[in-house]
Amino acid sequence: MISSIDAQTVRQWLQDGNELAFLDVREHGQYGEGHPFFVVSAPYSRLELDVTRLVPRRGARIVLLDDDDGVAQRAAQRLQGLGYTDLHVLNHGAKGWQAAGYELFQGVNLPSKTFGELAEHAYDTPRIQAQELNAMFQRGERVVVLDGRPFEEYRKMNIPGAICCPNAELPYRIHALVDDDSTPIVIHCAGRTRSIIGAQTLINAGVRNPVYALENGTQGWFLNDLQLEHGSSRRYPQVDPADPRLASRREAASAQAAWHGVGQVDADTLPAWLSDTGRSTFLLDVRTPEEFAAGTLAGAQHAPGGQLVQGTDQYVGVRNARIVLLDTDGIRAPLIAAWLRQLGHDSYLLTGDVTLAPPAKAPSAVTPLAAVDADEVAALAASGGVRLLDVRASTKYRAGHIEGATWTIRPRIQALVATDNLPVVIVADDGRIAALAAGDAEFDDARWLAGDAAAWAEAGLPVVDTPDHPSDADCIDYLFFVHDRHDGNREAARRYLSWETGLIARLDDSERAAFRLRH
Repeated sequence: MISSIDAQTVRQWLQDGNELAFLDVREHGQYGEGHPFFVVSAPYSRLELDVTRLVPRRGARIVLLDDDDGVAQRAAQRLQGLGYTDLHVLNHGAKGWQAAGYELFQGVNLPSKTFGELAEHAYDTPRIQAQELNAMFQRGERVVVLDGRPFEEYRKMNIPGAICCPNAELPYRIHALVDDDSTPIVIHCAGRTRSIIGAQTLINAGVRNPVYALENGTQGWFLNDLQLEHGSSRRYPQVDPADPRLASRREAASAQAAWHGVGQVDADTLPAWLSDTGRSTFLLDVRTPEEFAAGTLAGAQHAPGGQLVQGTDQYVGVRNARIVLLDTDGIRAPLIAAWLRQLGHDSYLLTGDVTLAPPAKAPSAVTPLAAVDADEVAALAASGGVRLLDVRASTKYRAGHIEGATWTIRPRIQALVATDNLPVVIVADDGRIAALAAGDAEFDDARWLAGDAAAWAEAGLPVVDTPDHPSDADCIDYLFFVHDRHDGNREAARRYLSWETGLIARLDDSERAAFRLRH
């Protein structure tokens, strides 16, 4: 059964200590413009692709939130088809939440970003201003600057001279990056959270060097009229697992985990946890992408440690679930597990001997739509017409689409069902996304065209751009709130940083009580 419940009940469920998957099935732009603090984004346009990862246990209690437009009910029916049994729809969605007197927050990864601000206050994490760091550069002083983001983000922009070393890797690789105990170390990200958590992770790991978080990261650097680097390729070095200096980091990591109450589960017990129908367990491998690809434990999903703390809700969709962390060094997992405990999660370390193997590709809950190539579409268009529906990101459609194609998205595709009997081709980057959209429209024989503008043009299909269409209001998949903050828009950067530093003041007592900072 799918029940309807009010906001007050959901609020009680968030605080009752039992498992709850509170999922916002609106599109990313809608979610980012205003949502409850602890809700997890699970856009309806790709729901079946993400939900089994976010909510692995089919019996978990689930509440769905929409824009009071019926999408949550449709989502519940789809989840029912996947075997989920404890389904509830929030009355009037986000509007009902707000009408009950509860706040809607802008932005993404709210718990993690708020936690970063709380951690800075609790630990009094040392910080350095952009102008101070630049003055050190100008004086020729030795300082090591490390970028705590993944390599793909680092390449977009970084502080001059910075080396990419994602947060979870910092205590594991620091001896290969800094060869003494006196050189100052500065950690930065694009804004605040990973700068703070990265710096404090090194401090908690017992690093003796002076360690600082760069105030406001690359945005602060830019706002101080300083030049950023783009396209850099410097990255963390390899580590010799036999390096004796790792022992002290291992001891400090173990002490941090114990101090924060991180549990342990042995390899023999873990399979029973993963198959438990009464409790959800997430097995997360916090190592690098290369290490994960080379070999992990069956049932593990990759969750690089720094990103896991930065955006826990992207990996774990169930509050009060068990989170088991895996590494091979005894440094990364304990430190990340300690942070997760402080974030309010029930985290555990895996102990005992495990067998690692290349990760198996998880079976998809969705079968891709049958493909058609650009030449076939061109032939259809020439011989009598074709209905082209483009479900790619609205920004991609604006930048270039086949002339005559209509932009739409799964929640709205039912409005475009026609009776003209033309063959239907759905343009998408992923055939599974096309299949989900086609299923909602109940097309008899829709096919999928991959989103490749060069191939379209080569086949003779006219490609056009429409910078203002769809309108901003219709781009429900795109979050304008964070738009342009890394692309030279000073006002956007200032607005974002003000939002981030103001998060703590907006918490109510129950939201603040969910965190367990202990220092």
